[in-house]
Amino acid sequence: MKLTYRPEIDGLRSIAVSAVILYHAKITILGHQPFQGGFIGVDIFFVISGYLITSIILKELLTTGSFSFKHFYERRIRRILPALLFVMLVSLPFAWMYMLPTSILDFSKSILYSLGFSSNFYFYYSGQEYGAQSGFLKPFLHTWSLSVEEQFYILFPVVLLITFRYFRKYLIHILILGFVTSLGLADWGSRNYPSFNFYVLPTRVWELLAGSILAYFEITKGHRSKNQVLNLILPLTGTILIGHSILFFNDKMFHPSFYTISPIIGVCLIIWFSSKDEFITRLLSTELFVGIGLISYSLYLWHYPIFAFDRITEFSEGDLYKKIIIGIIVLGLSIISYYLVERPARNKKYNFNKLVKIILIIFIVISSFSSIVLFKKGFIERYPPKFQNILEGRSKDILKDLTGKNVYNRDIRLTSDIEKKNIFLVGDSHAETLVYSLWKSYQSKYNLNYSVFRGCQLILNVNRSNKKTLKKRNDCQISTQEKRINFINKTENSIVIFFNRFPLILEEDRFYNSEYGFYEGEMEDFLQNEKNSLLTKKDRQKNIKNNFTKTINKLLEKNHDIIFIYPMPEVGIDVPNVLINNFKFNRYKELLSKKKIFSTSYQIYKERTKSSFKLLDSIKSDKIYRVYPHKLFCDTVLKDRCVTNDDNNIFYRDDDHPSLKAAEMINELIKIEIKKIDLKSH
Repeated sequence: MKLTYRPEIDGLRSIAVSAVILYHAKITILGHQPFQGGFIGVDIFFVISGYLITSIILKELLTTGSFSFKHFYERRIRRILPALLFVMLVSLPFAWMYMLPTSILDFSKSILYSLGFSSNFYFYYSGQEYGAQSGFLKPFLHTWSLSVEEQFYILFPVVLLITFRYFRKYLIHILILGFVTSLGLADWGSRNYPSFNFYVLPTRVWELLAGSILAYFEITKGHRSKNQVLNLILPLTGTILIGHSILFFNDKMFHPSFYTISPIIGVCLIIWFSSKDEFITRLLSTELFVGIGLISYSLYLWHYPIFAFDRITEFSEGDLYKKIIIGIIVLGLSIISYYLVERPARNKKYNFNKLVKIILIIFIVISSFSSIVLFKKGFIERYPPKFQNILEGRSKDILKDLTGKNVYNRDIRLTSDIEKKNIFLVGDSHAETLVYSLWKSYQSKYNLNYSVFRGCQLILNVNRSNKKTLKKRNDCQISTQEKRINFINKTENSIVIFFNRFPLILEEDRFYNSEYGFYEGEMEDFLQNEKNSLLTKKDRQKNIKNNFTKTINKLLEKNHDIIFIYPMPEVGIDVPNVLINNFKFNRYKELLSKKKIFSTSYQIYKERTKSSFKLLDSIKSDKIYRVYPHKLFCDTVLKDRCVTNDDNNIFYRDDDHPSLKAAEMINELIKIEIKKIDLKSH
């Protein structure tokens, strides 16, 4: 059923896609990003989609008494798949040329999930926080919203048809009930499960249903608003609400939630009260707004992968003219895509069966490429041996390899022999990097155990809680820490090795080296005691110090020898990426010495770790031994610098975790301390 064309709807689309692009472009003016709420453009698209889809279905039901699923899904296929597959196909060679094995593996998985209309679940379960810096390097992160819409297109027509046939007089009540239920769920989810809440249909469907409710009233009444005064005032009001959200919302807010209502109301006001004599309607109906709106789908599809590959290659980094070139490329490819792919595919004169065959061929090509990449583990052999080693170590699930099952966030005894003394490796993901090296060195002489909880240091009496929601992290609560201590203290006279990323929890800030890379911002969570009140940062630091000291004292009561591994120098930028980019593009030349050594400031390391050293130094006992990784890397090869590699080895697997080689080097320092312990005990 054909709808009456409304140019202002295309104008609304132009606002939506422009907001999203400006948000993803991270445009900064005088140190401020004015479009931090641009993500709300996706919500605008949802309202428009709900309005148009419901209008199509209801008009057909009321006019013919039936609904053709075949024609509906044919229109959706023509609308969505050709342009999406075209963008994916063009992206494949760039992914091959510019992405690291781990990145191209993630890229291939996201492609396959997107083809299955479920990339929103993939990005949620892979732990990708929308708006985080890492997400801007994932070319198809933006397809999460397409998956939400596609899931809606699959489910909603069935629900609407059943409701229309059997509960027709309650149709509007059911739509409103769905709206209210979904909105309430979204508001609750934004505070308790923010990432899941962001990505999934149940907490997004209220935005789509807002458009559906408008469509219902328009079709059943036979018209929209006829109140001339409201028609003149409310579209402007709606525009102000949308503009306010784009300029003053930010990605730290609860979203979607009750806060999101204002731009949704704004969209609804424009759709319902627009009229040909009103200023906003005329503005949105101009050739510029309509033109951008017509290519909005292509703009949405193209801009994110182009921005991602630009960031991966750092093509336009710090260069305004190159950034303008990127913008022109996005616009040019979108226009080409619209006229050569979108329009022909949507034209009913083009045989649908032929279109399906083309779609299937491209689908097979893309899915085959992605599957082969997964099978070949990202084609690590594309890189020299030095890079192969670090890239393999990066993706290697060491703990799983040792035990045959996924053991993260558990206390594990790898060996248990009553004749042998115990070694316990304790800490967060930094400790995890040492497991394999310690296993190789000590499995024959000691029982090796570990209590490795990612992102969770062993400190009694503190919870890890989200700053915004105060929700405690399930695997890092006071009860969990008590279990970890009990796991260790079932034995006596053991060696307990602590390795934690203390600067992160004490400073509550991600590391920025002040020379290159980007500042990722404050931590989303912190360590605090059982009280639900927010302590000051100074109070939290004192709390951590007091309770970590209590933790160590409780271990000393069991006559354990304790080895503190002091903070590993953080880098603030992915080291393998830097070195491989230099290998590929001769980039970072000014930051690399003649020996191609990448380094950071030793002075910044000392400033960053001052509170960590103070904490560890403050705990005194003849049973405590100390290992200093920075002595391996800082002020050695290069004066006043901390190196990240040499000619044959890379010491980092990312921006802060030691590589397998660095773990071996740290282990040599641990051996010295264990030898001291052994000598003392004999």
